[in-house]
Amino acid sequence: MLRFFNSIFDFPFSFGQKSSLLLIFFFHGIVFSFLVLRKGLINNNKASKWLSLLLFLYAMYITPYMLGYANWYSDKLTADILFFIPFMQVLLIGPVVFFYTKSLLNTNFKLAKKDYIHFIPSILYAIYSLVVFITDKLILDEYYFYADGRDKDLANWYQATGLLSMAFYLVLSLKYYSNYKKLLFDTVSYADTLLFKWIRNFMIAFLGILVLRVLFFILNPDWGEFGSQFWHYIAFSFVFYYIAINGYSNIIKQITLEGEKLKTINVFYEGISKTVVENDPLNEGEKDYVIWKDKISELMLEKRLFENPRLTLSDVAKELNITTKIVSSAVNSGFNMNFNDFINHYRIEAVKEKLNKGEHNRTTLLGIALDSGFNSKATFNRAFKKSTSLSPKDFIEKLS
Repeated sequence: MLRFFNSIFDFPFSFGQKSSLLLIFFFHGIVFSFLVLRKGLINNNKASKWLSLLLFLYAMYITPYMLGYANWYSDKLTADILFFIPFMQVLLIGPVVFFYTKSLLNTNFKLAKKDYIHFIPSILYAIYSLVVFITDKLILDEYYFYADGRDKDLANWYQATGLLSMAFYLVLSLKYYSNYKKLLFDTVSYADTLLFKWIRNFMIAFLGILVLRVLFFILNPDWGEFGSQFWHYIAFSFVFYYIAINGYSNIIKQITLEGEKLKTINVFYEGISKTVVENDPLNEGEKDYVIWKDKISELMLEKRLFENPRLTLSDVAKELNITTKIVSSAVNSGFNMNFNDFINHYRIEAVKEKLNKGEHNRTTLLGIALDSGFNSKATFNRAFKKSTSLSPKDFIEKLS
């Protein structure tokens, strides 16, 4: 069958088992890259554009092996294409992952001048590739750099440097996501709905790629041999395919949720800790957080602000005519909680009060939770168990 395809298309591509399998992943990678880019352009979504570039780089990453198994290194013309076109941009993948993370968590993110420093290593390698091409093809017209007949993209030093680069940017991305989560829980009372679980799964998948690379390097004594690296690249392709499918799916969800959710997220990066009013009624309010602790508690009980499922730190600050920084300090230091847990505490107490009155016999448990300020069953169950060490149903059985 493979010979049949070769004879029909008369194309310089040997359709063997290895080359054909990698070709499938390559083709789908290019298609998903195009689809994601199209979504990004139509909806002016920067995260989609970064993901499109990442998927394209992943497709290029497997290209030398796909074409190598298709016997391109055996022919001088096709070998020159593989030698002089830097398909593997391993020093660019890490920065793209990092900026994809930042643009996904902050839709207002823009590249600043200082951000361009992250692209210097990949630019230097591109210059090196250009020097190799000019020397071997235009000046000497014979192989000088390529006298050994080995593709520079596959050199051990380059691959090892790329691995370290990707690991470094994974750490930066994880740190950025960690800061995002902390800011989220310190700022809004509905943090669970804004966590972007996809970015966590994406980072796990990206970590999987790096772990696979290290494992195959350790477990494969013939790592330097071209033919022995097939299983690494096929494993990489499956992870890459997962990122492509789920990344595209996340874009659809993100565009659907675009509006209040994304506007809320942007608030964090536009200075959520800025003062709500210019004149702070008490300059030393941040130090004397005990006073504000009591006032915040009174406010919660009197106006039952926690029943607002979209309550934010700014809302509380406006009610007291103080800065968000004072509210945050009072909650963090006075109650030893973040804002999200602090508000959920009052919601849970309200639920428990209603359960003690037997309201669960007249309405649903979810109805009680929603009336108390929770915005979903999952968030309610998680918060309730965290506070009481019991599930809501177990708590009701204990009451009975």
